[in-house]
Formats: sequence, structure tokens, C-alpha cells
Amino acid sequence: MTSEQRWPVASGGLLGVGLAAAYGAFALTFRGPLDRFWRRMTATGLSLGGLALAARGDLRRTRVQGREVAIGVGSAAVLYGVFLVGDRTARRIMPRGGEQIDRVYALRQLRPWWEVAGQLALVIAPAEELFWRGFVQRGLADRMGRWRGAALATAAYGGAHLVTGNLTLCGAAAVAGLYWSALAASGVPMGVLIVSHVAWDIWIFLIAPTARPITQAPTTKKAPGYR
Repeated sequence: MTSEQRWPVASGGLLGVGLAAAYGAFALTFRGPLDRFWRRMTATGLSLGGLALAARGDLRRTRVQGREVAIGVGSAAVLYGVFLVGDRTARRIMPRGGEQIDRVYALRQLRPWWEVAGQLALVIAPAEELFWRGFVQRGLADRMGRWRGAALATAAYGGAHLVTGNLTLCGAAAVAGLYWSALAASGVPMGVLIVSHVAWDIWIFLIAPTARPITQAPTTKKAPGYR
């Protein structure tokens, strides 16, 4: 018996359970003790990515080859350009925009850079694509059409970040989610989306941040930038 027979692909009940689990996991990740942030983030990725792979056989057939890498890196570069402009705009028009951006970047200092890079590349970024653009968006598109499904998936992805209380981060998540959801709705393969998300995360968070460098680890008990 296939997983599609055991769990009908993106059934309404399973989709609802998955979204509830994602919102709960995001709350635990961003509101828990700061010193274990990356451990919780990785656990969330493993859980949500695992659910997506178990529920959808099409996601288990995802392949990443040279073509996917080239297109994925190129699409990540485009999104990085969008965020360069967005960073400057947020700092000008939002009273706490610059502070919130800087505090998100301070999360880099919690663990060695190579450890953060490994968690982002091997678990967190791939899992977000598998869950949000794979499990959630494809499930919604099966019922409502690809573009309506993309819009709802973008709203769900951005909404999951509201628990942070960081409006700049919520806006950034909505923009990035809209970009990847639009690519997915246009027929871009999951392998490309995964490479794009990995490349963008590594580049914007570790290699060439849009914010000025932060040399000290945050000292608050909760993730910086959050209430």
C-alpha cells in the first residue's frame, strides 16, 4: 500500500494537521530559550520535511542535478537583489526596521558559522521547500487551482512568522514565500526551489548579509528581534 493510499495526498484533514503542527513548531522555535534556537529550528525542519515526504510520493522523487543547481542559484541571485532594495526600504520607512533586521542577523553568532551553514543547507532550507511549497502549496493547488493555492500558501508561510512579533521578518518571509510560490506555480521543479532556498539562505545570512556585520552574540533569553 502506497503512502497516497494510506494518507490521501494532501487531504483536507492532513493538510490542516500539518499547518497546525507547523504553526505550533514555529512558536516553540522562536519563543523558546535562545541558546537552543538552532537545535529547535533543525528539529522543526526534520519534522515538517519528514511529514511532507511521508505524505507525498511526488516529493520523494525530487532530484537535484546540474540544471537544477544552475537555475536555482540564478533564482536565488534575483531574490537577493530584491532583498538588497528591501533592506534599505525597511530601514527608511519602518521605525524599528533596522533594529529588527540587525537582531535577526545576530542569530548567526549563536553557533559556529560552519554549523549554521550545515543546518541551513542540509535540513532547514530543503525542509521549508518540501513542506510549504510541496506539501502545503501542492495540496491547496489540488483543490483550488495553482495560483490560488500559491497565494494561500504564501499567506500561510508569512502568517507562521507572526508569532515572532517581528514585522520586518514577517514581511521578508511573505516576500520570499511569494517568490518561491510563484516559481512553484509556474512549474519550476522542487529540486530548483530547494537549491534556490539553500543558496539564498547561505548567501544572505552568512556570506553577504544586507545588514552591517554583528560581532557579538545576542544576550537576551529569546531570539533577538522578538517580543
